[in-house]
Amino acid sequence: MKRISTSIAAIATALSLLVIGIGGGYWWGRSQHPIDGATAQTRRDKDAARGERQALYWYDPMMPDQHFDKPGKSPFMDMQLVPKYTDALASGGVRIDPTLQQNVGIRTAVVEVGSLVTELRVPATLTWDLRHESVVSTPVNAVVSRVFVKTPFEPVRRGQALATVLAPEWSSAIAEAQALGKAQSAAARSLQGAAQQRLRVLGVPAGGSRDGGVVLPSPQSGIVSEVLVREGQSVMPGTPLFRVNGTDTLWLEAAIPQAGSAGIGPGTKVQATVTAVPGKTFDGEVEALLPQIDPTSRTQRARIVLRNEGGQLVAGMFAELTLQAGEGPAVPLVPTEALIATGTDSRVIVVGADGSFQPVRVRTGRTGGGRTEILTGLKGGERVVTSGQFLIDSEASLSGALQRLEAPAATQPSAMPDMSESTKNPPPKAIPKYGEGMDGSAPSQERQP
Repeated sequence: MKRISTSIAAIATALSLLVIGIGGGYWWGRSQHPIDGATAQTRRDKDAARGERQALYWYDPMMPDQHFDKPGKSPFMDMQLVPKYTDALASGGVRIDPTLQQNVGIRTAVVEVGSLVTELRVPATLTWDLRHESVVSTPVNAVVSRVFVKTPFEPVRRGQALATVLAPEWSSAIAEAQALGKAQSAAARSLQGAAQQRLRVLGVPAGGSRDGGVVLPSPQSGIVSEVLVREGQSVMPGTPLFRVNGTDTLWLEAAIPQAGSAGIGPGTKVQATVTAVPGKTFDGEVEALLPQIDPTSRTQRARIVLRNEGGQLVAGMFAELTLQAGEGPAVPLVPTEALIATGTDSRVIVVGADGSFQPVRVRTGRTGGGRTEILTGLKGGERVVTSGQFLIDSEASLSGALQRLEAPAATQPSAMPDMSESTKNPPPKAIPKYGEGMDGSAPSQERQP
């Protein structure tokens, strides 16, 4: 038993000495090869003197946040470290081999400047044009003696008799006017004007009299949409008796999605098709965009005047509308497929003059015809990637281009980071953990710019 305890103590002592030796050797190598601005700058000066590309640092592509001051093998993966050159950092873009671009099918398009014309297709319902609706009533107490139009939706002509009413006030005024009209004396003729004025004040219709009553004529040609009276019924002054609607024009009530209402207003041209009249298109225009949003469907009602050529359309029909929104100001336009939406913003991949790819944040506007308005971020004339941009976006994320894109302009790092402060006041060295570096080098705590 004592021999076993002695063996365990010997093994523990050996392991402790091994760890101390490795840690001390690592500390000594670290002290001989510090990762500071002076070492990195000296290496860059030597590269510049030889006319070679200047490497700012080396990194493991699987862990790009960890930087090394010289090449070698990655302590994390079984692979060589990759250099990050100053010219690539200055451009802030991503470079892809032309052969790889061809293999993955990367396509580009030029950003055009113009006005986006959008077409919107929505369903609608035909209703009566209330601007051409007339209500027939009497301004005096009366009794309906006869009704000539007894069923709704019956077509009528202007002046056609709708009903006959018995109204004592009207009858006495009409009889007085007729008697004065036949008088020959000068006094009677002077009262003729007053009698006619009384007829107008009482609202006596111009339909004449029939069967001892006064005829109520139709005020316009159209359709009697409502019959609200029957024979023998007594009516009070102002009681509606008939409702007559014109048919030359109809209203289309359409629900416009809130997102598509931009550019639509009074005067917007509209084309409507109705399944009941196949092969024919009816032209109209938006009369008003009602200032009210349906809170459930988030739509806005549009009132459209549609010309009813030939009287083929009737109220209640369903129609399909095609609206062309008015052209807005000229702005950059990109193919919609070029956009990369992240949920919080949108960006595109722009091809630089040197062939590198740079992510650019944009603010989008309307979309139509496969193109999208760019309100901020592009000026026009740039070349953007339309196919394979997600692969480039992933590479930009690894290389740190997206981090520089997300950083505020005032705090973005320059192409060559300022290492003066770290050179003047180097931080105290600490013994690293076992296995953290290799060959006397260790990961730097700098964040990739």
